[in-house]
Amino acid sequence: MARSVQSPSLRIAECARAGFLVPDRSAGFTLIEMLAVLSIMALLMTLAWPRYHGALERSKETVLRQNLQVIRSQIDRFNADQGRYPDTLEELVDRQYLRAVPSDPIAEPGVGWVLVPPRDASRGVFDVRSAAEGKTQAGVPYATL
Repeated sequence: MARSVQSPSLRIAECARAGFLVPDRSAGFTLIEMLAVLSIMALLMTLAWPRYHGALERSKETVLRQNLQVIRSQIDRFNADQGRYPDTLEELVDRQYLRAVPSDPIAEPGVGWVLVPPRDASRGVFDVRSAAEGKTQAGVPYATL
């Protein structure tokens, strides 16, 4: 049996009458529309990126201040309880004044804290400072927080 060849438009009409979904060839996006959308997205990203980056830096500074406050308060508590300053920050963890030594969120990973000895030249940790170089967004050096 010979099969008759139908034009694509007749086949589409038969499929539509039978209840099948027929793809609409005009439903896509043009290149100009895609470029317009991409350029708007790029513009929005250039406006949002500096705000995101600034917020990220501010959050790190807040965590640094909070970590310093916790460590310093536990050093003072240790001194009040034991009558001396801890030899290391790990001693605060061993004696359960801290669960873990907090990290410096701004310094390079693995750098740790700068330990300040007591003024009377005795041994121990009197204070801690950030090992990070640079300044906060307010212009204060990290090492002086």
